[in-house]
Amino acid sequence: MKLIKTKKLSPQRSVTYGFFGSKGGVSKGIYKSLNCGVGSNDKKNNIKKNLSIVLKKLKSNTKKIHLPKQIHSNKFYFIKNKSIKNRFKCDALITKQINTPIGVLTADCAPIVLFDPNKEIISVIHAGWRGALSGIVRNVTNFFIKEGSKVESLEIIIGPCISQNSYEVKGDFLKKFLKKDKKNKIFFKSKNKKYFFNLKQYIILEMKKLGIKKIKLINKDTFSGVNTYFSARRSLKKKENDYGRNLSLIMIN
Repeated sequence: MKLIKTKKLSPQRSVTYGFFGSKGGVSKGIYKSLNCGVGSNDKKNNIKKNLSIVLKKLKSNTKKIHLPKQIHSNKFYFIKNKSIKNRFKCDALITKQINTPIGVLTADCAPIVLFDPNKEIISVIHAGWRGALSGIVRNVTNFFIKEGSKVESLEIIIGPCISQNSYEVKGDFLKKFLKKDKKNKIFFKSKNKKYFFNLKQYIILEMKKLGIKKIKLINKDTFSGVNTYFSARRSLKKKENDYGRNLSLIMIN
């Protein structure tokens, strides 16, 4: 599954973003087939080829997709120089650089792309429950505002991630959210003495609190076998020793 869209960013530029699933690559076995997980145990050459396939879909002449070393945090890194080689420990990347794809890897967590159509600035975010709870979206949004963006102009697309019906959690998980705000109870439902968390809606409400209105959701459940996405939870249920990663990215053309 490949979801690629291009949208006008400014009079001079456009922005291309995409959410890539598990289809269309060269990997085998549990990584079949478009595994872009540089941290997975898949063959490194296969991962390299899969990343190249994505770049061809973007029609970009660059040879690198900038990916953070994700740590489930609220930290981001602002890329000022496209030739940068390091993978920084953070969960969001921001750039104003042209022809510089930035991406994140997910396997149930929420991938988010963010851009300001009136400014040449973009971001991609990896939002698991830890990052969402600790304010990764807020931190990135505040940086955009610092750079001159108006919050009402920001556009956000939330990519495929795990749905509430598939996201079973324990009581201590629930307590973490209630400790921050008792109103967070609305993001949990109880069934047969089990709790289920709505990550998508939690992120959306946090965005609305910030004043963001232009929010789109690709309502696909990564856990569901019907949808062609890698899922850490599904792999764990099947007792597999590893799992592939979905790639989400954005680039200024």
